[in-house]
Formats: sequence, C-alpha cells, structure tokens
Amino acid sequence: MAVVNYAKKEIQFKIVYYGCGLCGKTTNLQKVHACVPAKAKGNLTSLATSQDRTLFFDFLPLQTMSIEGFVTKFQMYTVPGQVKYNSTRRLVLRNCDGVVFCVDSQVSKTQENLESWENLKENLSLQKDILDEMPHVLQYNKRDLPNISPQAYLDYVLNNGEKRIPTFMASAFKGEGVIETLNAVAKLVLQDFIEKH
Repeated sequence: MAVVNYAKKEIQFKIVYYGCGLCGKTTNLQKVHACVPAKAKGNLTSLATSQDRTLFFDFLPLQTMSIEGFVTKFQMYTVPGQVKYNSTRRLVLRNCDGVVFCVDSQVSKTQENLESWENLKENLSLQKDILDEMPHVLQYNKRDLPNISPQAYLDYVLNNGEKRIPTFMASAFKGEGVIETLNAVAKLVLQDFIEKH
C-alpha cells in the first residue's frame, strides 16, 4: 500500500522481487543499483548468509518521476528464496504495491518456480491480497544459460490465465532485461495508484 507523505510531498511505493532460491532476485537489485545515478538512489542493503543467499531482504530506495507535484519513491525488496524462511517472505510482502516474479529459466528449476509461484499467491491471500488484482510482471531470468525452458513453455506453466502478465526475457547477471522489468512494474504500480486515487 502506497504511503503518501503530504508534508514532504512524497509517495512511497513498495516493489517486491519474489522467486525461488538463487533465481536472480538479488542480482536484479544489484544491477539496478549500479545503473541508477547516485542522486536518485539510496544504499543497497543486503543481509546474506554464508552461502551468499539473501536471508531477509535487499532494500533499495529509488526516486523517480512526480505525480501532480509529489515525488515518487520506490522501495525495492527481495524475499529469501528458501522455503524455510516463509515467515520472512510474508513479512517482506506486507503492504507491497507491485511484484516482480523472477523465474529461473533452467529446466531443472521448473518445479521450484511453480512452488514459489503458488507460495506467492498463498502468502498474498493470507494478507487479503490477490495477485491478479496487483501490479505484477514475470521476468524469465538466466536466459544466457544452457538447458533453459523455451519461453512458450514458461508462458504455458506460469502465464496461461485470462489476464496475460507482462513478461521479460533477462539475464540479470549480464544486466539484460533488468531495467526493462523494473520500468514495466513501476509503470503498472503508478497506473494502479492513479486509477485508485
């Protein structure tokens, strides 16, 4: 849920990157942080374990365009990919305005992607949110690796509902598709806010 600060003339939006372990959520935020001019970003905070996985979240405040005199700021988080941290996933998802579901395109990760997709829907429903009613995009990441699922197959298993979800091919490691994904979800979040206010 967007936070409007009338005194500072700011609107803060929260975007959460969700997906299975090691699918590229943290790498996305690192690449965004590297690309954004210094005056438009804050520090990237990462809490990682010895296995280099995000334990809690990455947090990146990003300042963008104005809406009727208000500065818009995006706070971007990642959830931990491991199922054992599901309570943290729920905490990070609380009051989010948009979701990037990051898919590991490797064939061997299909089941993990599907489990994480269902987990996202379940965790949102616990906080009385419905994914189909929330701005969200799919990022098919790791397209630079061998043994990846074809886009048509990923669309079939994740994007075959009535409402087509915007989809982006990416290699977060190479920085490909990262900014396009963020721009798309940010635009959807802003449109959603304007329509509701």
